[in-house]
This record gives sequence, structure tokens and C-alpha cells, in this order.
Amino acid sequence: MLLLLSSFSSCFVSGVLGCSLVLAVQALYSASDDVIELTPSNFNREVIQSDSLWLVEFYAPWCGHCRNLAPDWKKAATALKGIVKVGAVDADQHKSLGGQYGVRGFPTIKIFGANKNKPEEYQGGRSSQAIVDGAMNALRNLVKERLSGRSGGSDYKQSGGSGSSGGNKKDVVELTDDNFDKMVLDSDDVWLVEFFAPWCGHCKNLEPEWAAAATAVKEQTKGKVRLGAVDATVHQAVSGRYGIRGFPTIKIFRKGEEPEDYQGGRTRGDIIEKALDLFSDNAPPPELLEILSEDVLKKTCEDSQLCIIAVLPHILDTGAAGRNSYLDVMVKMAEKYKKKMWGWLWTEAGAQMELESSLGIGGFGYPAMAAINTRKMKFALLRGSFSETGIHEFLRELSVGRGSTATLGGGVMPKIHTVEPWDGKDGQLPVEEDYDLSDVELDDFKDEL
Repeated sequence: MLLLLSSFSSCFVSGVLGCSLVLAVQALYSASDDVIELTPSNFNREVIQSDSLWLVEFYAPWCGHCRNLAPDWKKAATALKGIVKVGAVDADQHKSLGGQYGVRGFPTIKIFGANKNKPEEYQGGRSSQAIVDGAMNALRNLVKERLSGRSGGSDYKQSGGSGSSGGNKKDVVELTDDNFDKMVLDSDDVWLVEFFAPWCGHCKNLEPEWAAAATAVKEQTKGKVRLGAVDATVHQAVSGRYGIRGFPTIKIFRKGEEPEDYQGGRTRGDIIEKALDLFSDNAPPPELLEILSEDVLKKTCEDSQLCIIAVLPHILDTGAAGRNSYLDVMVKMAEKYKKKMWGWLWTEAGAQMELESSLGIGGFGYPAMAAINTRKMKFALLRGSFSETGIHEFLRELSVGRGSTATLGGGVMPKIHTVEPWDGKDGQLPVEEDYDLSDVELDDFKDEL
């Protein structure tokens, strides 16, 4: 989600946390600029199907780094006009495009050259001159590839047949009268189903978009949202059941609910965006896990764009009731921000001292909380109260790029110890061993005194 989230070294991707602030921020580019505004509706046509070299910035209006880049991006676009196309995507508004190209922080710049389906990451400077130099180097490389006989331009072919679509047709599930109920209606997954006719021109145009979207959606939702297709001219029973009268018709199926008509656009970006919205709406809240081993931490944080880790007071300091109150706050926040698909973890004070040390917590100030980006090895600490309000403010500040961050100790993940899980009970002091001194005379110690 996207969230996308976040590169601590640049800006965090916003979402639910900062939506009220984002709405108040104006777009960074206007029609009077030479920067071409790109959206899910025109990205395919303008960029993917183009023979031109494109530099595309993925930005968020609230991101300070993006605002700083905007004047130089405009200057570069003017200097490159007629030579290299320069565009910009508001990836906070159009999360599907950012997600499709793995954008995790703002601003991200990608170069769409010979193979439009595999853009390169721009790694150069952020001044207008550096951007122009980078564009010209990329252009020279593109020309060399064409001179050598390798294909330039886009690999994409809108043929409705077996042309390259940036996706895998196998990711579109073939649905029939025989398998429809079992695959779709009995499934816990959300389905987008296209009813098509082989002779339909609009269906042929949709096919590569549907295939590309199916691949992206499968990856980004881990198979929880699926795209299928029904040849309505062959499988007339299921098509008749849903009153299919025109082609292509797309319907959304959720378990236990009546199907609804898909009303969105027909580009891969539009389809992906809708699928990710459906995934977020139906996603269960993330599981709050105790850090019991290195595997727990590694799997949770590597599978998430951001890890929220709490260090709670020792059980002897809070008892079960006190600890559960802290855990309840975390569960509520995980539910509130489930669309972010972050990892949520906790540990007891003293159980993972190396982790505490790397975060600068160091044996005091419990409960404590940190947000960790394991890809960048950066973290930020909760400075406010450990409450719904305090945690919300903490995450909101990070989401708008105002949070203070630091490098995780040593730039590597600390050692994690294997510990026993909390049993849910109050803590108990260690039992002292009793010694029977009834038969000991004080005189026995005279020589030692």
C-alpha cells in the first residue's frame, strides 16, 4: 500500500494516518509546467506504449523532499522538452501505480527506457543539471541498444492475443460452469471476474490489461484478491445466472454477499487500484506477536514495510491486567491501520537487551515503542504517551515526514534471544530456598566471627 510505505531516509508513504493533512496540500505540478501529469488512466498510453524515453517521479504532495525537488524537476522537464519525456505521478493519490512499480518512499524516480515493463531506478543527484545529465546518459544507452539491433520502445503489444502484457496470462483463473461455484462463491478470497466473448473487440483490448493486473494483484495481496475470466459464449449457465448482456462485463464477488458491478476504468492501473482497495477493506487486522525468536522478528519485519515494536514493562511491574491494557492499545492501533500491512511486535523489558540497546531505550522508560524500517535500517522512537492518541500522533508525524529518525545500532539487526512465551498470568517472584537452622548453635560460628 503501497503504503506504500516508507523510506525513513526520504518520506513515509501516507494513508489513513495523514489523509486529513494530505487533502489540504496542493499538487506539486500544474498544466503550465512541462512536467506531464500521469495517472492510472493515462500511464499505459503515455508511458508504456511510448517509444520515448521517460523519467517519471513518484511523489506525495505532503512530502518535504518532493517539494524541494519540484523546482529542479520542472527545470529539467523544460530543458529536456522534445528530447526526453518527464512525468510525475501523485503516488499518494494513485497508490496502485506506486505499488505496481515497487515505490516505497518519496520521491522515487524511475527511468522507462527500452523495456517499459522493467524500469530502472534513477540513482543520480536531485539538481536540475544532474537530472538532465542522467536523462542524456539513459538516452545514449537506449540509442546504443537500438543500433545493436535490440528492441527499443515498449515490449507491450495490445493485441488481445499472446503479446507481452507485463503480466502472466496464467495468473488469470479460467472459470467455467463447472468450477465457478467452488472457485469463487465458496472462496474466502475476493474475486474480480470478467465475462467476455472471444469475438469482442473491447474484450481483446482488455485482455493484456487484465493479465498484467492479475499478476500485480496476486503479488501485492498474496493471493487474497484474484482475477478470473469466463467465456460467456461457452459457459452460458453461469453467465445467465448473473444476467450478462454485454461484453466485457466485470463483477466483484465477496463471500456471502451479492455480486456488484465493477464501475472503474479498464487500464491495469485502474484494476489494480480497485483490487487493492478491496483487499484493504477485507483484510483482517495484523497479528500482534511476542518476539520469541529471531525468526519471529525476521519474518514479520521482512514481510512488512514497517515494523511497530513495543517494549513493555516487566510482568512484575504491571501484572497481567496492566500488560493486557498495553496489548489492547496495540491491537486497536493495528486494527485501525491494517491497510498499511505493517508488522506489530512486542517484548518484555529485559528479554531482548541488544534490541533495546540498538534502539536507545536502554533499560528505562517503559513502555516504549519504535517504528523500524529494516530495509533502510532506520528507526523512530515514540516520544509521547503509550496510548491510542500518543501512538496515533507518533505514526502521523512519521507519515508526513516530520518524525525524527536514526540509524539502527551498527546498521544491522541486533541479536535476538529465544525466550519462552508469556503465559498470560501475573508474574511471580523467584522462590527462595528455605534452610533449616533449628539444630545450629550460635557457638558454632564463634571462630568465624
